[in-house]
Amino acid sequence: MPETDRRLPPVRPKLAEVAELAGVSVGTASKAISGNGRMRPETRQRVLEAAQRLNFQPNEQARSLLAGRSWTVGLVTTDGIGRFSTPVLLGAEDALGAGKISVLLCDTRGDAIREQHYVQTLQARRVDGIIVTGRRTDPRPPLAGLNNVPTVYALAPSTDPHDMSVVADDEGGARLAVEHLIGTGRRHIAHVTGPRHHAAARQRAGLTGDLLDQAGLALSGGQIFYGDWSESWGRRAAYTLLRTAPETDAFFCGNDQIARGVADTLREEGRRVPEDIGIVGYDNWDIMALAARPPLTTIDMDLGEIGRIAALRLLEAIDGAATAGVRIVPSRLIIREST
Repeated sequence: MPETDRRLPPVRPKLAEVAELAGVSVGTASKAISGNGRMRPETRQRVLEAAQRLNFQPNEQARSLLAGRSWTVGLVTTDGIGRFSTPVLLGAEDALGAGKISVLLCDTRGDAIREQHYVQTLQARRVDGIIVTGRRTDPRPPLAGLNNVPTVYALAPSTDPHDMSVVADDEGGARLAVEHLIGTGRRHIAHVTGPRHHAAARQRAGLTGDLLDQAGLALSGGQIFYGDWSESWGRRAAYTLLRTAPETDAFFCGNDQIARGVADTLREEGRRVPEDIGIVGYDNWDIMALAARPPLTTIDMDLGEIGRIAALRLLEAIDGAATAGVRIVPSRLIIREST
């Protein structure tokens, strides 16, 4: 008779191995994976990453019963196209996924009734917490009807100072852009941005004017050029500035779409970029920034890091260690051929 293939089942990694790899005690590792107990977010993240590397698989049913948790988190967004919410979601999943926490995405499309429906649905699903994000950085009212569900607001802060919010550093991003242009020898810098009623446009514009004033420089064109977040606005604004302020040698743009429109007009008008005029965009949206001619120097808001930190703050809150207030995530200057 043929010999039976008696393969032993693979040995599952033990919690002690996870603890050793993370450099913590077994008790700390257990608390980090189960979601119980207070600890530094960095410690929890280190344990979760060690568990992921070892492919440690806790008994999910037992874990849920013991912890009294669903191991799910809701992500409520107003950004239907995902331009801003998707990077935030991916960053949040980096932190939550290592702990085997699932994310339920809810797109409110900016509708208050739909938002309230999702809040009720998520609470009925007994989610452990909620992350709220969107396509704008304007402060927003807190979610209504929450029954003590830990909630973190990412990108768009809550108007309630007692809530937890994680936001981009718009003023810091503007500073990076303006100082970079001044550092490359530009002295006639124009600022073309989005609608005045958007907080991001106002904040960046305000600091741009202040920084130029401190450097003894004036805004090229004598004003902030407010418009919309589009390439067509960038093209029109650049055309206007080339005629009303022909000495303009740099454009700081409120987003990459505007910057790409500016670049189109400069090319059509025979102006060389960056030799004659430099351009800095905002957002580091690679579809726009890399496809522009030439590729754009731009400001990266680090949306993935905003999502990751929001998730870590949410985990703290789920543990009963919520920290009220706003956490600001630094922006980064990405230098490319346009400067």
